[in-house]
Amino acid sequence: MKAIHTYGAPTAIGPYSQAVFQKGFLFISGQIGIDSGTGALAKSFEAQAEIIFSSLSNILTAANMSFRNVMKVTIYLEDLMNFEALNKIYARYFIEPYPARETVQVSRLPLNAALEISLVACE
Repeated sequence: MKAIHTYGAPTAIGPYSQAVFQKGFLFISGQIGIDSGTGALAKSFEAQAEIIFSSLSNILTAANMSFRNVMKVTIYLEDLMNFEALNKIYARYFIEPYPARETVQVSRLPLNAALEISLVACE
């Protein structure tokens, strides 16, 4: 197993890797909307989502992959009322055939983030 790290995504806020790669599969840990430059959580849902997709893109790039390699997406939302806004942003990053996905509402996320997204990608 090889850990993947990039300065283009926030450092882990606990004892875990940004991503790990093994046997052609990349598992990206849940990303929240922390600006990797300032370390601050973005204020709005949309800003957090944009930062997350940028972080995910940077991690994929560090593993020589792109969103086209993504097979599975897991999304945690603090409020499902943001589902439509999420889908509008999400659609800019993924094309058909879309990866498998689940989206669930949770009661709380780290640092009181509005959403968290993790990915599984394959070479």
